[in-house]
Amino acid sequence: MKKILKNSPIYPIEKWRITEKEFDIETNYLDETIFSIGNGYIGIRGNFEEGYNGPGDTTLDGTYINGFYESEPIVYGEKAHGFGEVKETMLNVTNSKIIKLFIGNEEFDLLKGNIIDYKRVLDMKNGVLIRNIIWESPIGKRVKITIKRVAPFENKHLLAIDYQITPLNFSGEITLESAIDGDVRNQESKGDPRVGSSLKGQALKVIGKEQIDGYGALIQETINSQFVLICAMDNELETNNDYKIENNEFNQRLVSRYKINCKKGEKVKLNKYITYYTSRDYPIKEVLSRAKVNLYDAQYDGFNKLLRDQRRFLDEFWNDADIKINGDDVIQQGIRFNLFHLLQSVGRDGKTNIAAKGLTGEGYEGHYFWDTETYILPFFLFTEPEISKKLLKYRYNILDRAKQRAKDVAHNKGALYPWRTIDGRECSAFFPAGTAQYHINADIIYALKQYVEVTEDKEFLLDYGAEMLFETARLWEDLGGYVQKKDNKFCINSVTGPDEYTAIVNNNFYTNSMAKMHLDFAYKTAMEIKNEYSNIYQRLVEKIGLNEKEIKSWKKAADNMYLPYDEELGIHPQDDNFLEKEVWDFENVSKDKYPLLLNYHPLIIYRYQVCKQADVVLALFLLGNKFDKQVKKRDFDYYEKITSHDSSLSNSIHSVIASEIGYYKKAYDYFLQTARTDLDNYHKNSEHGVHTACMAGTWMCVVNGFGGMRVYNGELIFNPHLPDKWDSYKFKIRFKMKKIEIKVKKNEVKYTLLEGDELTFKHKDDKINLKHGESVRLPLKV
Repeated sequence: MKKILKNSPIYPIEKWRITEKEFDIETNYLDETIFSIGNGYIGIRGNFEEGYNGPGDTTLDGTYINGFYESEPIVYGEKAHGFGEVKETMLNVTNSKIIKLFIGNEEFDLLKGNIIDYKRVLDMKNGVLIRNIIWESPIGKRVKITIKRVAPFENKHLLAIDYQITPLNFSGEITLESAIDGDVRNQESKGDPRVGSSLKGQALKVIGKEQIDGYGALIQETINSQFVLICAMDNELETNNDYKIENNEFNQRLVSRYKINCKKGEKVKLNKYITYYTSRDYPIKEVLSRAKVNLYDAQYDGFNKLLRDQRRFLDEFWNDADIKINGDDVIQQGIRFNLFHLLQSVGRDGKTNIAAKGLTGEGYEGHYFWDTETYILPFFLFTEPEISKKLLKYRYNILDRAKQRAKDVAHNKGALYPWRTIDGRECSAFFPAGTAQYHINADIIYALKQYVEVTEDKEFLLDYGAEMLFETARLWEDLGGYVQKKDNKFCINSVTGPDEYTAIVNNNFYTNSMAKMHLDFAYKTAMEIKNEYSNIYQRLVEKIGLNEKEIKSWKKAADNMYLPYDEELGIHPQDDNFLEKEVWDFENVSKDKYPLLLNYHPLIIYRYQVCKQADVVLALFLLGNKFDKQVKKRDFDYYEKITSHDSSLSNSIHSVIASEIGYYKKAYDYFLQTARTDLDNYHKNSEHGVHTACMAGTWMCVVNGFGGMRVYNGELIFNPHLPDKWDSYKFKIRFKMKKIEIKVKKNEVKYTLLEGDELTFKHKDDKINLKHGESVRLPLKV
């Protein structure tokens, strides 16, 4: 096992803010990620409005639209049947934040003149990015600059900037140039898929322009996917001074230039409103008119109303989602930062999802993975269940492509969800750690099962979920078979589990365990629908050809699923041959060789017992009621020693299971790896974007780990403990249309039913019943 990472905090410790107190070229790249803002649809990195003239390897100028991509053929040296055909890359889109400032003929540039005062703040309570600067030009003119930037959660197509300048020691001409620029490109990965993409050149071509007064719009189209994008701006200047406005066009850039005769001490304010609309959301003939209407409405309402609406939205979010920690402000800041970025990154429209890097960078090409259902969706399920519903609706919306993918791989029936995708096509070119990860089907269905149990939303199951469930269950039956040498048990061969350092194996324990759950859930759901919703059952019979013979075959496969177990060691082997390999030499491999995937050929890694991330241990968490505590301890003890944690997905799962089996110090140490992974740049790559699944893992560590929360067969259970370093912690969850608050202190836990008439749950093995407004205090026993 690799050594636990512990970095000193990079930013001052504040409960609700991230503050940068001085501009530094050395940290600029990371700062751009940390100070990103977004609303689940638009994401904009923390780049400066005036631009940045530092070294090229210390910046990535980026603005992204969730689900907006360019497609290109995947090029192989050697190709086989069923390989992925097309890659999809989330695009860096029109740069709309540009506001350049000139004092006379001197351009405002943080790398020139003198910075007298500087502060940048990401305000997570108000949802706004604020920058305050006092800058002295090379010839000594001083200006005070205050910039506020907001991506409204309630208006996903809108961005807004409030830009204020006050001359401090002079009167004279100031020029503001507000622009939108269509000359944008994506970052190239240069061999590391965590960084960028292989997309070269400009993917967006300008096909139209409009400009009048402070308004301007660029109409662009992707070359291959042929999606149309509108980026429009409208500028509003507030000043008591005389000014002139002129418009200019430079190639792919539209500029509105304001020349103002400023007086010393008098503030000038420019409000810039920006909209993005695409043909992925609306018919092409509507996108420009919609962009204009949104701009008009935003300008009419004004910037301050946007801020008020943003605060109201976030008040409601934090009231449901906040985790309050008493006794550790460092961790408090880290948790809130993580939850805030999850909200900024997640699609909430049923057509988009959440990318591995959110909307803060271009790593993994903006693709959606199994991370969503296994790590991120649970956070929203228990705090903002409507968002989890939208994430599942996205999977339903790409079901037809999943069915086509199964055919592409030569399966006779069923649906196979893509390992990595944006629009439903398999975008992985490396099938051993891509398409072979069939467990994604079960991961999605596990999330569906949890959603139905937690929300009791039977309507969603009947209208959408059942079809997803049955089509993916069909694939397991086609994929696996009954093997005589395994006592005629149902076996699943040539697959890859969550651990990507072990590929194309037989009977991966996690995959088989999750497939068993999947098939059992499919059988029970089919029988329930047949017996209680005959009209829905008949509809499914007609639409997808559902029949009783295959339903019974699902039960047979589930009942006879082969689950590897080693009697001698008393553990679950990760797969049939895993324990026959030599153990990786953790002691003598230097730390600069990690992550292994960047330093060793896959075949070298595959020959050893070494786990990139939790595999068996993940099964112990998701299917925890299937294993007793002693088995969990033995499995955890074995696999912990051989896990490199090269994936940011790993530490949270180890923390949760360590909590469950009583390894409280280890649980807390693993938790520390998730709480400030990006904020303190533990993996030295957060400049390329945040790690959204790891961020969600922080919530899991607290709620599922320290709080011991589980839902088994529709029953809510808590088994909390208090980390030694904390005085108390408190969180809320939603369950079956109720909301309960859990507060854990040194010697007791307090449960309070905040919403709902009545709730029954378990505290350890004791059944508790609460009515609305009631609280119960119970001793905290370890």
